[in-house]
Amino acid sequence: MMKLAIVFPGQGAQYAGMGKDLSENFSIAEEVFDTANRVLGYDIKKLCFEGPEDELIKTEITQPAILTMSIAAYKVLESKGVKPDVTAGLSLGEYCSLVVSGSLDFKDAVKLVSKRGKYMQDTVPQGMGGMAAVIGLDRATVEHICKEAADTGVVEPANINCPGQIVISGELKAINRASLLAKEKGAKRVINLSVSAPFHCSLLKPAGEKLSTDLEGVEFKHLSVPVITNVTGEYIKDECEIRDLLIRQVSNPVLWEDSIRLMLKDGVDTFIEVGPGRALSGFIKKIDKDVSIFNVENMNTLDNTLEALKLKGW
Repeated sequence: MMKLAIVFPGQGAQYAGMGKDLSENFSIAEEVFDTANRVLGYDIKKLCFEGPEDELIKTEITQPAILTMSIAAYKVLESKGVKPDVTAGLSLGEYCSLVVSGSLDFKDAVKLVSKRGKYMQDTVPQGMGGMAAVIGLDRATVEHICKEAADTGVVEPANINCPGQIVISGELKAINRASLLAKEKGAKRVINLSVSAPFHCSLLKPAGEKLSTDLEGVEFKHLSVPVITNVTGEYIKDECEIRDLLIRQVSNPVLWEDSIRLMLKDGVDTFIEVGPGRALSGFIKKIDKDVSIFNVENMNTLDNTLEALKLKGW
């Protein structure tokens, strides 16, 4: 019997036009965008559908925009009878998983990620921090490189995406030093990422502390779908853990590869990436090339995915 995981992307997947055709064709998707507009007090729907790109890439807008579009796409999929056996999301995407699990109300999630984006953006002055993807080295080597480069400043593994792709995060001087060391150790490439802050490293701890105040006022309900968290790469045991995990998630590395490997160990054979882009699909294929992976971000991919699921006997 097929075991299905639904996964949600993080920041960087956004683009102008995302969610537009789903909203035009499904009132359930349009309602998600309209709800987000009311909660945020500005037109996130227009920004998702039309841009401009230079607004959409601002972290405090990017995060609620991706969350809203992803949940709108999920609601359409759910209306077609598709529900996951397990779910996980990369960084920001974890909030989508919590909404899908029934633990976090969508309105609370939109408010939280808007604040989260602002805190993450404001914690480190522009131009002081950055991130880089190290291609072709294993985790232990990248960890060692970061320790070696730490005498020049903060630099830490931030995203353990898949075999051969690990993102490092920290102060620019230390990132540059670690990048040189990575090339010396045989990295195929080191790619500086176009991000506005050094996400998922200890420099972001103050952002997590600010977010903790907002999280105090949020009610987390029982998880009706199992959620695997970025911080540990393990299942969230119960709703009491969620607040602390979301605080830690801001400054801890994202253990994405570990999360996927746990799903595979537990029999997941089919993944649907819901939301903008296909970055997670690429990571999953590098972890296990034999699993089925689909995505839903527009009418075309929705139709293709539903057709494929039907063929698999869903």
